Amino acid sequence: MLHALALASRGMYGTSPNPRVGCVIIRDGEVVGEGWHRRAGEPHAEVLALAQAGARARGATVYVTLEPCAHHGKTPPCAHALVEAQVGRLIAAMEDPNPAVDGGGLSILRAAGIDVRCGLLRAEAFELNLGFVSRMLRGRPWVRLKVAASLDGTTALADGQSQWITAAAARADGHAWRARACAILTGIGTVRSDDPRLDVREVETMRQPLKVLVDSRLEVDPRAAMLRTGRALVACAEAPAERAADLRDRGVEVIELPGPQGKVDLPALLAHLGTRGINELHVEAGAKLNASLLRESCVDELLVYLAPSVIGPGAGMFSLGPIASLDERLRLEFTDVARVGDDVRLLARLPGRLAMPGAAGDGVETLGAC
Repeated sequence: MLHALALASRGMYGTSPNPRVGCVIIRDGEVVGEGWHRRAGEPHAEVLALAQAGARARGATVYVTLEPCAHHGKTPPCAHALVEAQVGRLIAAMEDPNPAVDGGGLSILRAAGIDVRCGLLRAEAFELNLGFVSRMLRGRPWVRLKVAASLDGTTALADGQSQWITAAAARADGHAWRARACAILTGIGTVRSDDPRLDVREVETMRQPLKVLVDSRLEVDPRAAMLRTGRALVACAEAPAERAADLRDRGVEVIELPGPQGKVDLPALLAHLGTRGINELHVEAGAKLNASLLRESCVDELLVYLAPSVIGPGAGMFSLGPIASLDERLRLEFTDVARVGDDVRLLARLPGRLAMPGAAGDGVETLGAC
């Protein structure tokens, strides 16, 4: 199963809106077939592994990182392909949270007399597909907010200078996180001050994420760097007809999502992105938008790069107002701490955001001690 998870991770940058899935087929202690889903519309991991195994799949044990699909999409159901191959046993890491599957894949296999187990390395499989699970269960992407700062929490000088607080290795690592996301979000303040391209450049990727701009009054310069290449979406509270028409003529999508106080309705924006198949949303914005996303419970995880430097007064990570008591603070859970070049990378998750499907009490058979 560890090998199947490693195979699944090879699809990190290309499978959306589908999940990342790997499959290994074992017979007589030997790997006879393996595969991973490369991109949407192409064969699934199980189909590729079965093709490699051929007749040796009969009676074999199949390890797959996600319950085989049981519905017709762009490709036929994998559960039926496994039944036709007459495999002897299937071990899945986790259930498919897609309502169109809903345990159907495992049920088809069991009905065919195949020994089916589920739950081996479930947590690892869940982490690999956080975005897909989020979209299936909550109708919105997993939101990861990235910040680069000095040790005292400064993200830019008072005049806006921020290039570069962190070193090259951290910036390249940040591009890898961009690449795994389906979309990158920023705000009009960041576009005005930095004019970022918001594309993936430091790592190889088979597709560029959708670029999303939050711009309440649609004030963006149509010549902004992020709008000149690739796919771009501007979310506003009100779209003046002439400005909107100019952007649309340039191939930029404009949507109106009015919220309180003339701002963009951020939860509605996440829901909209969910309908578009966006599994993971990567945020690189300024302190004001960062704070708004936190206040409206739109953030699931913080990706923070800390440089070994002290800058002093300047822009902070979040423009949050003062609190009266420490009991009011926003609590996080550190999930990873790593050194990246000269800098430190922290991953901190807001607790209770997303439950792991099938973890307990759902009646699904798990491996236990078998």
